[in-house]
Amino acid sequence: MSVRLQVTQKKSPIGGTQGQRDTLRSLGLKRIGDTVVKEDRPEIRGMINTVSHLVAVEEVD
Repeated sequence: MSVRLQVTQKKSPIGGTQGQRDTLRSLGLKRIGDTVVKEDRPEIRGMINTVSHLVAVEEVD
Protein backbone atom coordinates (compact mmCIF):
# COMPACT_ATOMS: atom_id res chain seq x y z
CA MET A 1 0.00 0.00 0.00
CA SER A 2 1.61 3.22 -1.10
CA VAL A 3 1.11 6.54 0.63
CA ARG A 4 -0.35 9.32 -1.44
CA LEU A 5 -0.09 13.04 -0.82
CA GLN A 6 -2.88 15.53 -1.39
CA VAL A 7 -1.34 18.87 -2.35
CA THR A 8 -3.47 22.03 -2.33
CA GLN A 9 -2.28 25.44 -3.50
CA LYS A 10 -3.00 28.01 -0.78
CA LYS A 11 -1.11 31.09 -1.95
CA SER A 12 -0.26 32.83 -5.20
CA PRO A 13 3.20 32.46 -6.76
CA ILE A 14 3.19 36.16 -7.72
CA GLY A 15 6.43 37.65 -6.42
CA GLY A 16 8.08 34.24 -6.29
CA THR A 17 10.87 33.02 -8.50
CA GLN A 18 10.36 31.50 -11.93
CA GLY A 19 11.48 28.17 -10.50
CA GLN A 20 8.69 28.24 -7.92
CA ARG A 21 6.10 29.01 -10.60
CA ASP A 22 7.47 26.20 -12.76
CA THR A 23 7.37 23.79 -9.81
CA LEU A 24 3.71 24.55 -9.12
CA ARG A 25 2.89 23.96 -12.77
CA SER A 26 4.84 20.68 -12.73
CA LEU A 27 2.80 19.54 -9.76
CA GLY A 28 -0.34 20.29 -11.76
CA LEU A 29 -1.42 23.35 -9.78
CA LYS A 30 -2.66 26.34 -11.75
CA ARG A 31 -4.64 28.47 -9.31
CA ILE A 32 -5.38 28.93 -5.62
CA GLY A 33 -7.58 26.13 -4.35
CA ASP A 34 -6.44 23.55 -6.91
CA THR A 35 -5.79 20.11 -5.41
CA VAL A 36 -3.83 17.18 -6.82
CA VAL A 37 -3.04 13.74 -5.41
CA LYS A 38 0.50 12.48 -6.01
CA GLU A 39 2.46 9.39 -5.01
CA ASP A 40 4.85 9.92 -2.10
CA ARG A 41 8.21 9.79 -3.88
CA PRO A 42 11.47 11.68 -3.28
CA GLU A 43 11.00 13.75 -6.46
CA ILE A 44 7.54 14.91 -5.39
CA ARG A 45 8.76 15.61 -1.83
CA GLY A 46 11.51 17.82 -3.29
CA MET A 47 9.04 19.78 -5.40
CA ILE A 48 6.77 20.23 -2.38
CA ASN A 49 9.74 21.41 -0.32
CA THR A 50 10.52 24.04 -2.96
CA VAL A 51 7.03 25.58 -2.71
CA SER A 52 6.17 24.59 0.88
CA HIS A 53 5.16 28.17 1.72
CA LEU A 54 2.54 28.12 -1.09
CA VAL A 55 0.91 24.73 -0.56
CA ALA A 56 -0.74 22.56 2.10
CA VAL A 57 0.02 18.82 2.15
CA GLU A 58 -1.99 15.93 3.64
CA GLU A 59 -1.49 12.18 3.53
CA VAL A 60 -4.30 10.26 1.85
CA ASP A 61 -4.93 6.52 1.92
